[in-house]
Amino acid sequence: MGQSSYLIIVAAGKGIRMGGPLPKQYMRLGNKQILRHTLDAFSSIKELCHICLVVNPDDERHYQEAIHGYKLNGCDVSEAVSICAGGWSRQQSVYNGLKSLESSQFIKSDDIVLIHDAARPFIMPKDIGSLLAVMKDHKGASLAYKITDTCRISSEVNVAKDMVPREHMWGIQTPQAFHYGLIKQAHETSDLKKTYTDDTALASDIGCDVVLVEGSKYNFKITTQEDIHMAECLLLSENEKRSVMPIRAGLGYDVHAFDDSAKSVKSIRLCGIDIKYDRKLKGHSDADVGLHALCDAIYGAISEGDIGLHFPPDNMDYKDMDSSAFLKHAITLLRAKKGHLINADITLICERPKIGSYHEKMVARLAQIMSVSTSQVNIKATTTEKLGFTGRKEGIAAQAIVSVYLPAGNKDE
Repeated sequence: MGQSSYLIIVAAGKGIRMGGPLPKQYMRLGNKQILRHTLDAFSSIKELCHICLVVNPDDERHYQEAIHGYKLNGCDVSEAVSICAGGWSRQQSVYNGLKSLESSQFIKSDDIVLIHDAARPFIMPKDIGSLLAVMKDHKGASLAYKITDTCRISSEVNVAKDMVPREHMWGIQTPQAFHYGLIKQAHETSDLKKTYTDDTALASDIGCDVVLVEGSKYNFKITTQEDIHMAECLLLSENEKRSVMPIRAGLGYDVHAFDDSAKSVKSIRLCGIDIKYDRKLKGHSDADVGLHALCDAIYGAISEGDIGLHFPPDNMDYKDMDSSAFLKHAITLLRAKKGHLINADITLICERPKIGSYHEKMVARLAQIMSVSTSQVNIKATTTEKLGFTGRKEGIAAQAIVSVYLPAGNKDE
């Protein structure tokens, strides 16, 4: 029998440098999670027989969404993908994946294991093919790109501050490929006093000559908010070439009066957050005026009526319901049409309560509900200079506007 090829995708990180309510691999890029983009890049690599996904067990809801309906070379996810818990570091997570493959697959010492970062969604199938082709004659290889910028040692480092020759400088990427027995040995014999930032360093430490295979700069790792913006631009650029992703906008407006008959009120819910206040709003649900306006904006952008059409106020099933359920429904409809949110801007109009100290919590909550970056959500508040019903503190109004990508012709799909 010949060599078989396996894939380990490392997806257990928390994405601390990114910030925001979700680990970066579960953030939305277009109409699906970054992790699903990454998985899809490998779905038709004919040499692959199995994928081990290394995750944080606390993120089960998110990784189950990412793998839902996934197929590897036509094989259903139940056969094609196994789940493994990550460790306290990337190195430990990879080792856990290696051990998981050994226990669940008939893997041989000279079989090939690809190790890839979940946050590199733009890996190209042709580059994966080039990497696997090199592995016919080598025991270790990695995709990489040639450094074209001038390089210099930082002034913070206490060494000579000379320019670094760039002619032989490469930026290391993933996937990285190894014979299974070699990379497992590298992990088991690694120097615990050393810091290894990737698996090529581990392999080199036991004498493996790691071959560099030139890849694409598109295969960058999403780490910061700036990277997210770059990824969105790249995705939009590719979709614009196919003319399938026009931009649409939706406007929402909602009003709720204060319920002065309510007694012993301690908080009011606005944009998904309970704010200390001694008055509440009238409403069939939780009367979250900000979320209601946002829902109507999304429904408007995708031509799906308004919130009352989907959640009639005379239906007692929705009595006192948390309005986050309405927003999740609107986002689900958007994604069912293969669309995704670009940004949402909400304005609360009231004299009281003041929301300044709750702003960040509101933004984070809406980003969490919609599974998007906090950079895609903006919330602000204003008054009417004591004019009208809001000026008289009779209620609160909210406006929302959203922009979305929505494939043309999706109204009835």
